Amino acid sequence: MSETALKAPRAAAPSGDANRWKALVFIALAQLMVVLDATIVNIALPSAQTDLGISDGNRQWVVTAYALAFGGLLLFGGRIADLWGRKRAFVLGLAGFAAASALGGAATTGTMMFGARALQGAFGALLAPAALSLLAVMFTDAKERAKAFGIYGAIAGGGGAVGLILGGFLTEYLDWRWTFFVNVPFAVVAAAGAYFVIREPEGGRNRSPLDIPGVILSTLGLVSLVYGFTRAESDGWGDTVTVSMFVGSAVLLLAFVLVESKVKAPLLPLRVVTDRNRGGIYLSLGLAIIGMFGLFLFLTYYLQVVKGYSPVKTGFAFLPMVAGMITGSTQIGARLMTRVPARLLMGPGFLLASIGMLLLTQLEIDSSYGTLLLPAMLLLGLGMGTAFMPAMSLATQGVQPRDAGVASAMVNTSQQVGGAIGTALLNTIAASATTSYIKDHIAAAAAKPQQQMVKLEGMVHGYTAAIWVAVGILALASLIAFTFVNAGRPDTTVVISGEGAEDEVPVPVVAH
Repeated sequence: MSETALKAPRAAAPSGDANRWKALVFIALAQLMVVLDATIVNIALPSAQTDLGISDGNRQWVVTAYALAFGGLLLFGGRIADLWGRKRAFVLGLAGFAAASALGGAATTGTMMFGARALQGAFGALLAPAALSLLAVMFTDAKERAKAFGIYGAIAGGGGAVGLILGGFLTEYLDWRWTFFVNVPFAVVAAAGAYFVIREPEGGRNRSPLDIPGVILSTLGLVSLVYGFTRAESDGWGDTVTVSMFVGSAVLLLAFVLVESKVKAPLLPLRVVTDRNRGGIYLSLGLAIIGMFGLFLFLTYYLQVVKGYSPVKTGFAFLPMVAGMITGSTQIGARLMTRVPARLLMGPGFLLASIGMLLLTQLEIDSSYGTLLLPAMLLLGLGMGTAFMPAMSLATQGVQPRDAGVASAMVNTSQQVGGAIGTALLNTIAASATTSYIKDHIAAAAAKPQQQMVKLEGMVHGYTAAIWVAVGILALASLIAFTFVNAGRPDTTVVISGEGAEDEVPVPVVAH
């Protein structure tokens, strides 16, 4: 190992850029905007569908167009951030996201709406990895990094639930178009603040030529994978197009791995994902998101359809989960990250979330919010917040500065693909269980009110069947975190990256 490499920890000065905490405010604001957008539009979808005359068959494209562009272009967006500079990519991503949001709010046809959502996804794929990699290169001191990623992790975890509240308010009291327009002031403030405040560290760019074959193969492979799961939800797992998408995705992604192992300047250096800790984090995070994404949808429908909550009341019902995530991330994860190994936060965190999920398997039509939903949401939030925080930090810790963008993009990719899988897989399980229940019980219901009750019971039965699967998935995420992630405390171990590989060596770091 070179003398320069051994001096690397000394260069990671905790004093850093004086504006880094101000920069965190604008980075967090941008992250909140992206996370909000994932759920805020779902609340507005029924109203938008009616206004724009979108058919039931095509309405899924409001969600799918965003997911395909975002999931497919994330690795490319991360590499562009490494090439152009994270600050430039961040500001351009915000500007593009704002313009696409304004276009969506002004949409007069379904096609215009789908195009706006695809553009939001494309600029989100540039913005999200740039935001996370800026944190990675600006906060290098272990304790400061813990605080910064605690705030970021709380927003990443809880922003979706906040989107349900904001979406409910805007749709109920203003107009569905404001669920798009609201992004514009968010983006303008974040971009202006970032332009004047963020000072990206020198020498962190990756100026290697762009790996065009890697870009094409990864984008097409990820788009095929996300679309395959989206298609499976609506058309079934045995559908010819669905199967073709999965087969095509496997071939494309395998070809991508082969290309990346051969080219001189790969889009995704394999050293980023083959590292035991980062690999374990990408896998466990993806699994946790699979378990969580379906739950948001089930609980939203349960509260509105079964319990009769308004959109605003439904949003507020998710607040305990948000509070749990913020507490777990900033008060547990951030405080303990420099004292205990990451696996002792991630493993128990995912396990606690699975216990919260286990409570929800007891869901019935007349379940009490206070005695069942409230404690379940608190446990889920606490567990996920505690686990997310060290995961976000460790996923980018120790990577070469020139790889920070693609390492950050892999975090977002595991979440995005996990979300697509979770929505499709859990929805399919729920729908199948609901159909079977109604078929077995509808004959015994003579009157129309009884038949309606059977349908509601079938809906709840379907949710609990899917939630049982989510319990197992979260337990598996916990097991992977315990077994794969073996990094020590960040204040006693520094990962130093060489030119071709990475070695983990114990280096004493002065505590500040």
